[in-house]
Amino acid sequence: MVNIITTTLDKIDLSDNVVVVGLAEDGSIPIYVEKNSKLNQISNKINSFGQTHLKNIRKYGKFMTLATSLDETPITILLVGLGELNKLNSDRIRHIGGLISLRCKELNFTRINILKFFSEPTFFEPLIEGLVLSQYEFSKFKENKSEQDQDLSFSDNCNINIITDGSKREEELSQINKTKIICDAVFFSRDLANSPPNHINPGTLAHAAKSLESTNNITVQILDQSQIKEMGLNGIISVGKGSQNEPKVIIVNYNNSEKNEKPILLVGKAVTFDTGGISIKPSDRMDEMKFDKSGGCTVLGIMKAVGNLALPINVVAIIPAVENMPSGSSYRPGDIVHMYNGKTVEVLNTDAEGRMILADALSYGISKYSPKYVIDFATLTGACIIALGTNVAGVIGNNDKLIQQLKVSAGSTGEKIWQLPLYEEFFDLIKSNVASMKNIGGRTGGTITAAAFLSNFVENIPWAHFDIAGTAWTQDGTAEKSYNPKGATGFGIRLILNFLENNRNFV
Repeated sequence: MVNIITTTLDKIDLSDNVVVVGLAEDGSIPIYVEKNSKLNQISNKINSFGQTHLKNIRKYGKFMTLATSLDETPITILLVGLGELNKLNSDRIRHIGGLISLRCKELNFTRINILKFFSEPTFFEPLIEGLVLSQYEFSKFKENKSEQDQDLSFSDNCNINIITDGSKREEELSQINKTKIICDAVFFSRDLANSPPNHINPGTLAHAAKSLESTNNITVQILDQSQIKEMGLNGIISVGKGSQNEPKVIIVNYNNSEKNEKPILLVGKAVTFDTGGISIKPSDRMDEMKFDKSGGCTVLGIMKAVGNLALPINVVAIIPAVENMPSGSSYRPGDIVHMYNGKTVEVLNTDAEGRMILADALSYGISKYSPKYVIDFATLTGACIIALGTNVAGVIGNNDKLIQQLKVSAGSTGEKIWQLPLYEEFFDLIKSNVASMKNIGGRTGGTITAAAFLSNFVENIPWAHFDIAGTAWTQDGTAEKSYNPKGATGFGIRLILNFLENNRNFV
């Protein structure tokens, strides 16, 4: 991972590799430039290049490399357009940070000096996120090892100095450390989600989860098929029994608060590969169903960061891990499954498997741990993509206060969410003539009827459900973001960590 520090201008050699300078579209000169004679010389050098050329470079996301000299010392300047300053927000800063990092990698600038180009303190962490997250690449299976080694060498050898006035250096270094921990958790999640199904199945995912025990205050318990069956988690057993890779339930405990304080419960769907089972999917783009474990990978990433950040809270994460395959032992349309909480489900479509395993995990987690509140993540419905596209996740729940605070965090991290309603009429669509409910509600409102199904398993505990089917990985229509390379995005990790940090006492 790239090394990032803050420093003052007098502590660095500007001739060392590249100096990154942000240019506002209106041509205004930041106050920190005006106050420093050396920076003022740089500004004069840039302006001497010609306003006609600079006008285009000042537009958001544009770049130009300029070779010049300062006090007879050659320097290289990388100009980056900031666009209109009143349009700058956290996500535009995050994207700019990623663009800077990628451009420097392309030009092989391994020592990067960035003149801090904003005064808004809330922009600092997004800049770091962009600089780091953009460097992610899933390259472990590339045949060309030399190319892979070169990419890793850049990240390992890249040193970034963010030049500030030094007045808040300790605070800035703390922010850098925190942000790098979060980015490392995103990388961990992306690696798991990107991994192909012949490398990640329920057992190997459980093994990866066990690695979190090296983090302070974390313990990991893995339930095998016999334990899952004995406990009555029949939704998980039903979905997983068609595969030779037996289901697992991964339970991650993090305790760093008073023992009698109720934990937060996180639940993540991890279907390591989803063929649809007997209700088999079309072959087109079925390869993308390796991403159907993304909800579980998101939750594991959150737990990794929670431990490394040493947040003063108690959290339990439950990840039901299955592979949904067609075989002679698969569950079938028409089956009736007795769930953990005693309710019965008429199976009408075996491709609506995520809600089956989530339902058991939710009811088991609530029964055993009596949490303050519950948040779950799942690539649950294609209907969510139809409704909201591939840049916005759906959120549904039974507690508006919880959802409103999650929206605030989403605004901070640039992970867009939209609340969908859970009206009584949707519950009518999942009524069954032969069981407590059926596992699909028809073609209309599919994301909401899936949430209505899940709500039968959360009792009255405050609960928020994230449908990340459109945002868990880059798809057709996904907006290009420098910090989200192709493949798994780790959507939701930064959002939840922001929420946990800023809502310590939420009940």
